[in-house]
Amino acid sequence: MPYPEQFCAPMRQDLTSAGFEELRTPVDVDVAIPNSKGTLLLMINSVCGCAAGAARPGAKLSLRNEKKPDRLVTVFAGQDLEATAQARKYTAPYPPSSPSIALFKDGQLVHFVERHNIEGYSAEQIAEGLQAAYNKFC
Repeated sequence: MPYPEQFCAPMRQDLTSAGFEELRTPVDVDVAIPNSKGTLLLMINSVCGCAAGAARPGAKLSLRNEKKPDRLVTVFAGQDLEATAQARKYTAPYPPSSPSIALFKDGQLVHFVERHNIEGYSAEQIAEGLQAAYNKFC
């Protein structure tokens, strides 16, 4: 059963206020990811503490870089279940992980940050890793 919307709304707003577009349905995901041109950053959002303390702040902080993704999108694990499941098809061969962050170039996965690379790391460390990926692929 998904988390209640009123519980997740502030966590959604944390990313949408930074320019992330929500993908709420599998169709939204299928239109956005495989057909993307240039670079696309996908944040698989979550209610957990490492999403609040490191993943979301790190993703937002990473955008303070000369090179950055052309498009920012997000799905919400634990709430938009079907959209999240569809997004995870594009992050294979990595196992389901939330939170997690994926960078795509022309619809192909080129960089992935799994939960175990988020837990125990600071937002700054996550941002630095993402910025290195942006500098390489964007």
